[in-house]
Amino acid sequence: MKIEEVSVSAYTVPTDAPESDGTLAWDKTTMVLVEARAGEITGLGYTYADLGTAAFVRNTLVPLVKGGNPMDIASLWTEMLRQARNLGQTGMAAMGISALDNALWDLKAKLLDLPLVSLFGEVRAEAPIYGSGGFTSYSDKQLERQFAGWVEQGIPRVKMKVGREPGMDLKRVALARRTITDRAELFVDANSAYDRKSALYYIRRFAEEFDVRWMEQPLAPEDRTGMRFLRERSPAHLDIADGEYGYGLPYFREMIESGAVDVVMADATRCCGMSGFLKVGVLCESWCIPLSSHCAPLLHLHLGCAVSPFRHAEYFHDHVRIERMFFEGFPEPVDGSLRPDQSRPGLGVAFRRADAERYRQHF
Repeated sequence: MKIEEVSVSAYTVPTDAPESDGTLAWDKTTMVLVEARAGEITGLGYTYADLGTAAFVRNTLVPLVKGGNPMDIASLWTEMLRQARNLGQTGMAAMGISALDNALWDLKAKLLDLPLVSLFGEVRAEAPIYGSGGFTSYSDKQLERQFAGWVEQGIPRVKMKVGREPGMDLKRVALARRTITDRAELFVDANSAYDRKSALYYIRRFAEEFDVRWMEQPLAPEDRTGMRFLRERSPAHLDIADGEYGYGLPYFREMIESGAVDVVMADATRCCGMSGFLKVGVLCESWCIPLSSHCAPLLHLHLGCAVSPFRHAEYFHDHVRIERMFFEGFPEPVDGSLRPDQSRPGLGVAFRRADAERYRQHF
């Protein structure tokens, strides 16, 4: 059995409203989709990136994988990393490797007629989630509507963006707490918008006045000394989390060793795919530190049910919209968790090509 064909396509979907966080604003999201075929079986994987990433996969990675054995993912993954050496193994290269690696795992599971969670080895039946959105561009009404909707669905955790206008953060967080009352935990994400002193000020006020349980990326990820400073001075019930821009194991090892976080975050669309995510899971397990997935809820569902230190998955508004639109079989939350469909092999979904075609980009 050989990998006979690998195709790459890209789709750009406008957001349903203007969106921004503490440091960036955007109005569209691009998915780079990879499909790998062996015989009559096709596996799919993806990343959220740009057309440059799609071209990198097509021009550099596909020739390395085509003709390979779909059972030997580790050797194919290693070869992709090796060939990316002179280009830099992080950033765009890592996201491209992620998309192709994810497709290879879906293909392998389908060839074995197994759901991915069974191939990895199940440790839990479902993956807890938290609703993620609350963009700084939202009006009060938009924020209330989104958070109330998630709580009514039974999602017991919600996360909002802060930091774009720090003077408004306390007002917005207070609104979020009034909206969800005590029915859900409240998380915030600053996307590196704060400096050390302002981050500590807001962490303490968020935790003490509004029972915020999670502060994500208060500082630049590279400021591990500052992150540790905050973590050591934060209220005990609030976790400091980061890791979404981790592309390789050394990044995660250094983050953990520095004492910068209470919870590691990893993203299988960035950390060199499911192969990389599984390795991060082992690293976290060895350090007795919890792991939470970043964005792309469909890709992390089976991983979340198979990785021992996994805490929860980010049910990110943009990606939920796209994945529900593009994939037949996209799982819906029940009582604050997602469950893999064990009656279907691989990821358990099929690509809705006709529905996606209007968003297709040429590169």
